[in-house]
Amino acid sequence: QVQLVESGGGLVQAGGSLRLSCAASGFTSRIYSMGWFRQAPGKEREFVANINWSGGSTVYADSVKGRFTISREGAGNTVYLQMNSLKPEDTAVYYCAAQDTRTSPRGTTYARPYNYWGQGTQVTVSS
Repeated sequence: QVQLVESGGGLVQAGGSLRLSCAASGFTSRIYSMGWFRQAPGKEREFVANINWSGGSTVYADSVKGRFTISREGAGNTVYLQMNSLKPEDTAVYYCAAQDTRTSPRGTTYARPYNYWGQGTQVTVSS
């Protein structure tokens, strides 16, 4: 099992920045990739960003490309989501997720292949 704990959410004005953290624990050697998803009230959960655990390659949703950066600090077990130039439409609960190396088929931009999820952290962007 892998446990994920998010932190760093909050209230920020439009144009501001926030950095979310996701700390992984447990069988972290089984992580293939990690992703961030978000869910706004009345909307479906949507993909935000993904990072490959070993190679570090990244994928972003078009809506956040150029504004958000997903990263992993060295060989540590924490993933970050740096969010700049925030917009009111970025308001949502943000979830961290991890995909197990044993998952098949693998995927990046949709929720089903991710095996482990955090509890979520609220991000609110005021206009």
